[in-house]
Amino acid sequence: MSKMEILEKDESRKVGVAHVDGGAVVAKTGVTLWSDARRRFSKNKLAMLGLLIVVCVILVAATAPVIAPYDPVKIDTANLDKTSLQPPSLRHPMGTDIFGRDIFSRIIWGSRVSLEVGIVAVGIMIILGLVFGAVAGYYGTFLDAIVMRLADIFFAFPYVLGAILLITIMGRGLRNTFIAIGILGWPTIARIFRSSILSVKETDYVEAARALGASDLRIIIKHILPNSIAPIIVYGTMAVGGAIITEAALSFLGLGVQPPKPAWGYMLADSRSYFATAPWLMWFPGLAIVITVLGFMLLGDGLRDAIDPRMKAD
Repeated sequence: MSKMEILEKDESRKVGVAHVDGGAVVAKTGVTLWSDARRRFSKNKLAMLGLLIVVCVILVAATAPVIAPYDPVKIDTANLDKTSLQPPSLRHPMGTDIFGRDIFSRIIWGSRVSLEVGIVAVGIMIILGLVFGAVAGYYGTFLDAIVMRLADIFFAFPYVLGAILLITIMGRGLRNTFIAIGILGWPTIARIFRSSILSVKETDYVEAARALGASDLRIIIKHILPNSIAPIIVYGTMAVGGAIITEAALSFLGLGVQPPKPAWGYMLADSRSYFATAPWLMWFPGLAIVITVLGFMLLGDGLRDAIDPRMKAD
């Protein structure tokens, strides 16, 4: 064998090429479901745009004390007549509100509230959904009927109206806001997880685990959940955007985050009386909500296309 043939054979091993009767068969090796999903996700431009938006919002929220040029709640009462309702300028890029507070700084700090509500509320709904979905799907029969009828009752309530009812009962505030949103969102997660359990609980590997004496909890966590996590990740990502919109709506109605803590929905509520004279009070908080929710929706949509095997186009 010549030196050239030895080099060609070595390169073939590196790229997964096997020589058969003078020909070559190209084989992709080491490709897993998640690596393939990551490859297809990175090729989706809208998904990458959504990821960029989400990362930027997270960075803004994490560095709010550093990058915010002004105190978001401090009111300069001595110069209120001069600082109130200033239009966008170099000193205040997004203008000031009726109390002379810098809108740019309030939007930066408001990103923390929106992300906190979105992430915590979705975490609550995922935990509740996984528990109820596991009970309904794995044990079935009577428990399945009870959980699904309970989910139907939650589905019967309009989302925002249900949140208003719960907050009215529990009281206003940030903590009760994400608790209300989380409680109302579990039925969808439960249905997704239940359907996944029903499709895999009778498979051979689950039966083998059961025959080896594995507990129900171990079977659900070790064998069923890993095969059902993909749709939950997708829905959870999109649900963050929905939770942010719900929090903004509740704050707009005066039931969510209470002043003086900055929240995008509450800032929109403050802008209602100044729509004609100071439109920037509405533009920038509304734009922040739209961009943030769009980022999570694009990210979730891209994850769905990347993870779902039926979406493969190559």
